[in-house]
Amino acid sequence: MTQSHDDRRPAVAKGPAAAIVDAAFRLFNEFGYDATSVDDIAAAAGVSRSSFFRLFGSKEMVIFPDHDAILAAVEERLAASTQKSAILAVSDAVRVVLFHYIAEGPLARRRYRLTSTVPALRERELISGSRYQHLFRQYISAWGDASEESERRGELMAAAVVAAHNRVLRRWLREECEDPHAEIDEAMAQVNALFAPPAPADPADPAAPGAIVVVRTDQDLAALAERLRSL
Repeated sequence: MTQSHDDRRPAVAKGPAAAIVDAAFRLFNEFGYDATSVDDIAAAAGVSRSSFFRLFGSKEMVIFPDHDAILAAVEERLAASTQKSAILAVSDAVRVVLFHYIAEGPLARRRYRLTSTVPALRERELISGSRYQHLFRQYISAWGDASEESERRGELMAAAVVAAHNRVLRRWLREECEDPHAEIDEAMAQVNALFAPPAPADPADPAAPGAIVVVRTDQDLAALAERLRSL
């Protein structure tokens, strides 16, 4: 049995870390990101400067504290898969990311409003997205046969997977999406339909494509027909 996305989701910050995050976003909203210092955040959260850096390392990490943990959870899910279960692994990995942010609730929406107005944070978010896309491409390509077609499929599918995730997440962040579970299911179904290998044609299907066979006139047509049916 595969592990649920909730089981693999990195934990939302609690205790002193949560107090720092809450104080930081309040100050960012009131004074702006650039005008707020680490000392300001530590004082507002009631912790020392050293405690701040022990928990977060930088002001930017207050906004993106779980990125490395989420990336590791995604890689763990992909690494546990094989070529036969590749599509399921990709779909599960997308849900690991999406439902982590949804579990954050209002905090995720506060982050979205902040990153939408601070170019440096927006650039950091884009870099994070490219890391996810690179990881998806790495595994999708590894599940292929190393041909040019397989490599191209991997690159295109990785981009489509990230785009599907981002669309559902942004709709939820803007409160335009009532059921993100249903929307990500539908979006990933579309991605899978675009990139899943075509099923082999059923020769018994009247709509299956036919073939033209050229034979010599002196051949035994009954024997040839029997050979074709066996093939």
